Amino acid sequence: MSPPSSFRAGFAASLPITLSYFPIGISFGVAATRAGFSLLESVFFSAAIYAGASQLLALALIGGGVPVIVSALSVIAVNLRLMLYGPALLEQAGARGSKRYAPFWAFGLADGSFGAALVALAQGKASFSERFMGGVTVGPYVSWVAGTAVGAAIGGGALAAYPAIDAGLGFLIPALFLAMLLPLISRAQIPVIVTAFLVAAPLCIFVSSTVGIIVGMVAGCLVSLLRLEERIAP
Repeated sequence: MSPPSSFRAGFAASLPITLSYFPIGISFGVAATRAGFSLLESVFFSAAIYAGASQLLALALIGGGVPVIVSALSVIAVNLRLMLYGPALLEQAGARGSKRYAPFWAFGLADGSFGAALVALAQGKASFSERFMGGVTVGPYVSWVAGTAVGAAIGGGALAAYPAIDAGLGFLIPALFLAMLLPLISRAQIPVIVTAFLVAAPLCIFVSSTVGIIVGMVAGCLVSLLRLEERIAP
C-alpha cells in the first residue's frame, strides 16, 4: 500500500482549480458590488458560503426583493449536493478514510476541489490522507475569496465594457469540472446521468433551477438504486 499523500500533493492536484477560481471570484466580486454589496460584505459572502452558483443565486434573489429567509432556504437547497462530497471521498478512500479533521477539509469541498480529489484518488495518482485533503481544499478556497476581494475592489463598472469576458468567466468553472469528471464516467452510469438530465432540464427551464436540480438529483439516485437492486438480486 502506497504511503498517504502529503499536503503538497493535494495542493498540486488542485492547482488548475486554484488558478481558475481566481478569475471566477473576480466575476462574483464585480456582480456583488453591482448588487449593492460593499467590499467587506462581498468578501464575507464568499468566505462564509463558498459556493459560486449559490452565491449568484442569492444575489439574484436578494436583488429581486425576495425575503431573506426564502433566499437562505433556496441557497441551502441548491447546496444540498455538497453533503454528498465528503462521504463519496471517504468511500473512495476505503480503509484509509479518516474523519478526525473532517470539519476543516470538508468545508472546502466545492465542485472543483471535490472533482480534483476524486479524480486523483480514483486514478491512483494519490492516496487519501487528511493532509492531502487539506491541500486540495485550501488553495481553491483562498483563491476564490481573494478573487472576490479583487472583483469587489474593481467594482461593477470595470468589466461593463467587456461583456464577452464577463460571460466567459462564468462559463469556465462548469466546463473545467465536467472535463475533469468525464474520464470517470462508465457505461453503467449513463442511464443515471441521462435520467437526471431529462428530469432536471425542463424543470430548470420552466419552473426554477432549484427545483430542477433537486428533483433531477432525486431521480438519478432512484435510478441508481434500482440498478443496484437489480445487480444484487438473486
